[in-house]
Amino acid sequence: MFDFEKLRGKTIVITGASRGIGYETARQLANFGTNLVLGSRNITNLSLEGFERASSVSLVEVDVSDEDSVKNFFQDTVEKYGSVDVLINSAGTGVFASILESDTQDFDMMISVNLKGTYLCSKYFGKHMMEQKNGRILNIVSIAGITAIPGCGGYCASKFGVLGLTRVLQAELRSHGVYVSAVIPGAVNSKFWDNIEPKPDIRKMISVETLAKHIIYLLIQPEDASIDEVVITPPLGIL
Repeated sequence: MFDFEKLRGKTIVITGASRGIGYETARQLANFGTNLVLGSRNITNLSLEGFERASSVSLVEVDVSDEDSVKNFFQDTVEKYGSVDVLINSAGTGVFASILESDTQDFDMMISVNLKGTYLCSKYFGKHMMEQKNGRILNIVSIAGITAIPGCGGYCASKFGVLGLTRVLQAELRSHGVYVSAVIPGAVNSKFWDNIEPKPDIRKMISVETLAKHIIYLLIQPEDASIDEVVITPPLGIL
């Protein structure tokens, strides 16, 4: 049986929380009496409808690609809550083109947000968790982090990097009571695809509601187990 009471009173930080996977995960976690710290560059647009059962909700504007912004995000969170139990690195962006036709600025942006953002947040919150000898970090990777997909050079590079970073974090933090997991979803029906053409058939994608449930299951595992990586695909596999 899943013990969702484990989540009550936990302080959970989520980046990329204004939409998609981050937002839906936060909305579901609110049902379990959690303290939610929701970070995004566009956090003022976030609707708190459905968050009534959360113990508290803090909305924080943060640019995960900027170290000073992440540092302030971390410091303000610890000052308010004292400790952080969970970090979910969900901020991400993607621009798709063949490598030869791609824009270098787009490549830099994906590396900065997807990889550097995960690095910075894990660096600050991870050190805090190591000092308190307890915590969980969940990094949202992508099937593009384990599969070479034509037209996704920059995105694949950033997500392969996130998976590598996650594995190093596991090796460095495990002995300090901090457990790090890579969530590797296939195509998810979210706002990520709004400005991307062509796109797979969104009707065949994983729903954000389903993916959020899988993420939450990772947070309530028995104390004698840790899931390092989980791959979640639509029924038809890679779309």
